[in-house]
Amino acid sequence: MSMAKEKTKKKKGPVREWFDSVLFAVVAATLIRWMFLEAYTIPTGSMEKSLLINDFLFVSKVHYGTRAPMTPLQVPLTHQKIWFTDIPSYSDLIELPYFRFPGFTHVKNGDVVVFNYPGCPERPDEFGGFDKYPVDLRTNYIKRCIGTPGDKITLKDTQVYINDKPMENPPGMQKWYTLESNTSVNPNVWKKYDVTERGSGSQGNKYYYAINATESAVKDLEALDFVSSVYPDIIAADDSLTPFKTFPYRPDLVNWNRDNFGPITVPKKGMTVDLTNELNFALYKGIITTFDHNDNAEVKDGKVYIDGQVITKYTFNQDYYFMMGDNRYESDDSRYWGFVPEDHVVGKALLIWMSIDADGNFLNKIRWKRLFSLIK
Repeated sequence: MSMAKEKTKKKKGPVREWFDSVLFAVVAATLIRWMFLEAYTIPTGSMEKSLLINDFLFVSKVHYGTRAPMTPLQVPLTHQKIWFTDIPSYSDLIELPYFRFPGFTHVKNGDVVVFNYPGCPERPDEFGGFDKYPVDLRTNYIKRCIGTPGDKITLKDTQVYINDKPMENPPGMQKWYTLESNTSVNPNVWKKYDVTERGSGSQGNKYYYAINATESAVKDLEALDFVSSVYPDIIAADDSLTPFKTFPYRPDLVNWNRDNFGPITVPKKGMTVDLTNELNFALYKGIITTFDHNDNAEVKDGKVYIDGQVITKYTFNQDYYFMMGDNRYESDDSRYWGFVPEDHVVGKALLIWMSIDADGNFLNKIRWKRLFSLIK
């Protein structure tokens, strides 16, 4: 009677165990980052004072539905380039069509949204031009949703109107103001009320300060006995000399600016527009040729062609959004480059898990009050 030989497993060496552990961690982190949550850092002040530079956020992918990868050949846990190099971290040999898993909500007015910057084909290159990375690898932006599909958006003297109704302004929204004072203002005043001074001057016994502040801070400043007035720096609707050129870059059609803009209708899937209308043509031709998944669309001789045929009406293939920063005068947003396509939406900003003040000393380097606060 023969006896079965017992097979002994070969014990893994320390290098193999280390490699397996690292591989598991990378795969797990990649899946979590793709399907559920992604960490994001605020790099600029475009959302201040709602979100500050060096706020560290968690962004939910599942709220609006996880977006399937469109550029699958990519080094794990990278975005556009391999860490600390200028080497692309991806290959575009394989590009998959857009697909989003079902979410449990949709983008709503007032949501703080992370998305891939789409750019604007008509925008001058010195102002950002057009981001030519694959859609899911374009630069991440974070803004507040001002307009959802089908909304009519208007700005009147900086106030946003959605379908002719004023939108509630975020508490952290900042604008530029001029403060007039009867005496020079101690810099500690700006620090106390969390105000940014942009410049100053004087004339006679009057002192003038250009500041960036929230409405709450302005009320506090107005209550000071040495402050004579605080008024917003608003570009009038009929100001033809404004240096702030806005989408759709057609001053011959519309004289819009950063403070008085629109009305403009946000494209909605299934919505049809008349392209014989010159303003519609200016607003939507970039969508038709660049973002709306038309392979053979082009603009030629002032007309839109699809598959070589002139079209006079167009029905949109996906939803779009209008985004703006809470730091209204220091934000590169939809006023300057147009609409955000649905397939560019990354996720909903949920939570600040860490916040670091780069100018703080050792004892107050961390903004403790902001830790684990929900984003509103």
